[in-house]
Amino acid sequence: MGFRIIKTAAATLLSILLAAAIGIPNAQSAGLLAILGVETTRKRSLRTIMARFSASLVGLFLGCILFFTLGFHYWVLGLYVLFGFPLIVKSGFKEGIVTSSVIVFRVFGQAELSLHVLLQQIELLVVGLGSAGLVNLIYMPQTGGVIAGIRKEVDKYFSIIFVQMARTLRDPGYVWDGKELIGANEAVQRGLTAASREMENHVIHPDEAWNIYFYMRKEQLESIQNMMQLLSQVYRQLPHGDMVAELFDQLSNDVLAEEYTGRTERLLDALEQEFERMELPETREEFEVRSAILQLCRELALYLKIAKRHKVPVEAKPLKRPAAFRGPS
Repeated sequence: MGFRIIKTAAATLLSILLAAAIGIPNAQSAGLLAILGVETTRKRSLRTIMARFSASLVGLFLGCILFFTLGFHYWVLGLYVLFGFPLIVKSGFKEGIVTSSVIVFRVFGQAELSLHVLLQQIELLVVGLGSAGLVNLIYMPQTGGVIAGIRKEVDKYFSIIFVQMARTLRDPGYVWDGKELIGANEAVQRGLTAASREMENHVIHPDEAWNIYFYMRKEQLESIQNMMQLLSQVYRQLPHGDMVAELFDQLSNDVLAEEYTGRTERLLDALEQEFERMELPETREEFEVRSAILQLCRELALYLKIAKRHKVPVEAKPLKRPAAFRGPS
């Protein structure tokens, strides 16, 4: 917000000086147009300026018709608002309603319809909106460092979440408040907003990498929420839960890597083969818990599939199975 005020001040001063230099009456009106044209991103600035310029031409055309046929009376301005605003909105330039009003009111103030007066309004638009566009294009604050910081924050939240899930599997009586889920969701939303703003600041060849990353994390959060529901059904400690806990321990480290390591995926494949060789449950209670653990593994596979789709993979290396995975072969 502070930097936008500085840009607005620079654009306002530049436009007034230029308008005065070329002899436009009431040059301060150019400053008002510049204030309306300053935006937070380069792309948004270009869109806004084009919309305001087009809306002003539409409003100027309608205003000239009204002034020519009805004269320069205050009630004619009311007619302009009554018919001009809906026309501008229907034309798709609603952002330019205020800008068009400034131009039409200037013509009314001069009480003259001539080519010279009309060209002055066009010059005013070019100077005012052009100054805003120039200031926006010259410099926009770099947000790459901020976004990178948000990414580290999100990755840290995910890592803690997986550590807590592993602890819950080893001790079903453990109570976790889940505050990291809320923190991760808020950080992802902030990341999406910052990534979108960063893309809008690159008019040519915008980098979508940050957007892809945060959308990936958003999808994975939904998968984690499904895992939490399944985890709530694991009300008894079993060796199967300890084995899956090893997976989440590994994942708590993998999630901090920028690349897709594939370690957790290979461990999950080995664990599923291990499950197939184990004896069937003897009691209904064991059946219910093991069923929830199996579904948890399936949901974890979906989570890993999302990461594999978006992250750059690294070369797979032989992985030694943890002690909890070792059993009869």
